[in-house]
Amino acid sequence: MNWITNYVRPKINSLFSRREVPENLWTKCSECGTMLFHRELADNLNVCTNCDHHMAITPRERFAALFDGGIYAEIKVPEPVADPLHFRDQKKYPERMRAAQKSTGEKEAMLVAEGEIGRTPIVAIAQDFSFMGGSMGMYVGNAIIAAAERATKLKRPLVLFSAAGGARMQEGILSLMQMPRTTVAVQMLKDAGLPYIVVLTHPTTGGVTASYAMLGDVQIAEPNALICFAGPRVIEQTIREKLPEGFQRAEYLLDHGMLDRVTHRRKLREELVTVIRMLTRQSPAIKGDLPAPRSEAPKTDAK
Repeated sequence: MNWITNYVRPKINSLFSRREVPENLWTKCSECGTMLFHRELADNLNVCTNCDHHMAITPRERFAALFDGGIYAEIKVPEPVADPLHFRDQKKYPERMRAAQKSTGEKEAMLVAEGEIGRTPIVAIAQDFSFMGGSMGMYVGNAIIAAAERATKLKRPLVLFSAAGGARMQEGILSLMQMPRTTVAVQMLKDAGLPYIVVLTHPTTGGVTASYAMLGDVQIAEPNALICFAGPRVIEQTIREKLPEGFQRAEYLLDHGMLDRVTHRRKLREELVTVIRMLTRQSPAIKGDLPAPRSEAPKTDAK
């Protein structure tokens, strides 16, 4: 009886028991509540197929969809001092950095790359909101300067994708100093006559909005992105009034002249190609290549 209970029954149960389903196969849309299969969501660039809500997307995923064939080369960014203020709140700053690096697999909150988009060479920068809220620290300032210098050297347009909660408090005044530093980097591009295009994604707030994120020659935003300096809740608590519906969202800012376009993520690459080629005075992009005509062998008279 013990043999049956202890060996046979567990063996049978293990053969017919339900297999555990990995937790990351399905994602729930925060807007409409639809459960989305991970492959379907990835194929749709992290946009809900039911309500078109634009979810967060990592810089590497964005670059894979942006560059021709998903091929790009990373640009090295100078490393700043690791913990200049020896800051500590509930955790030490280096501990928070290690946790963010482990969860995201990235070194910092910004990725710089170069490649071709629609056969047009560009330099691109993207912020990662999942890395400490995409906060603007010294590394972010160094990244933008490195990208601007590379774009100036190669005479290429610069495209920036912003997603940030503002300055990084663990770096204090050194973080705020990145606002004038990045503004000078943008001016470097303008002096060289190179286009600087900004794509504002959800959310873009704080000192980022007060500096490089609003200095583009063309300002494009993803639908319903929150774009502001101080958030709506802070403003309501300060002025003690109810704000208009959709205040500080991309569509509201477009209606009030702060943006040039609000573009769906699936159409963004095509629009960037068009804008870049217009600003650089190039001919329209080729949608597809036709095969070369076949060469026919000369006919000979049969004898």
